[in-house]
Amino acid sequence: MTQDLPARMLRMLSLLQTRRTWTGTELAERLGVTLRTIRRDIDRLRDLGYPVQGTTGTAGGYRLAAGTDMPPLLLDDDEAVSIAVALRTATRGVAGIEETAVRALAKLEQVLPVRLRHQVATIQATAAPLSLPWSTGPESDPTVLATLAAACRDHEITTFTYRTSGGETGPRRVEPHALVAADPVWYLVAYDTDDDEWRLFRVDRLTGPTPTGHRAGARELPATDAAAYVAARLAAAPARYTFHATVPLDAKTARARTWSLPGRVHPVDETTSTLALAADNPHHIAEQLLGIDLGPTHTIHGTPELAPHLEQLGKRLLRAADALSRQDKQSKQRAEPQSWHEQ
Repeated sequence: MTQDLPARMLRMLSLLQTRRTWTGTELAERLGVTLRTIRRDIDRLRDLGYPVQGTTGTAGGYRLAAGTDMPPLLLDDDEAVSIAVALRTATRGVAGIEETAVRALAKLEQVLPVRLRHQVATIQATAAPLSLPWSTGPESDPTVLATLAAACRDHEITTFTYRTSGGETGPRRVEPHALVAADPVWYLVAYDTDDDEWRLFRVDRLTGPTPTGHRAGARELPATDAAAYVAARLAAAPARYTFHATVPLDAKTARARTWSLPGRVHPVDETTSTLALAADNPHHIAEQLLGIDLGPTHTIHGTPELAPHLEQLGKRLLRAADALSRQDKQSKQRAEPQSWHEQ
């Protein structure tokens, strides 16, 4: 039994890190030991500095809480490599996290076993973040994200202050469900207990998230998953400009070429689909339309005020095309051999 103690404690610690609370009976069944052994191992983990909280009794529950110092974390091979990838590539939309992520990655690589160090070194050499023009936007506070993530995991009712798109600020009380990163904007999907409905909150407009200590029962999300819910809500949001058209493309191709949300493109048949584009910035719609052939004009309708913006972009493109055409003609003329009377 003594020889099995270190391995068993490491496995227990790994279990405690995977979810918020375990009952003593669950841990005993997972580890194949008695409840008395579980309680003894928990005491030894506490002596080693791991802040394990729990209640007494045969049905007592245990959880790994936050402490004054961070003890070592246990990661399996896949988790370690996944964290390395995330630290390198998943930092967009989070304020001030780039430098911190690089430091954490260096620490992780330093303690990795040899069998994984090559994999992480390869990732470092081949993967680099690139901020693209269309991926810029508001950044979220990493502390706020961490608080909300824990509340989502633990189904803990949370309060915060929220600023709407119209600038109105007020308190909210919600049951957090999930965080969704919509490159680069982060959204919180939550059930608003005051309005008694599901809501979508932009994390960059959210301040002072505070868990209440009260856990809520699981609610059924009105979508297949959180990402689908966010996509549907964004697609249904009102916008200043709209553009509708039937295009000679299947829905999958039309969506890819216009970078549209799923709810903005609908199939008609295998070769035709409808677009329902919307945006507050007319240039966004104009850019979406550049990748497709719109087909007959009688299938097009939308906000009339959008027309001059599309015309303006069209003229800019024509001027660019005309400049390239003139340049090409001049190059060809210089390359032609001179006639005898010019020599």
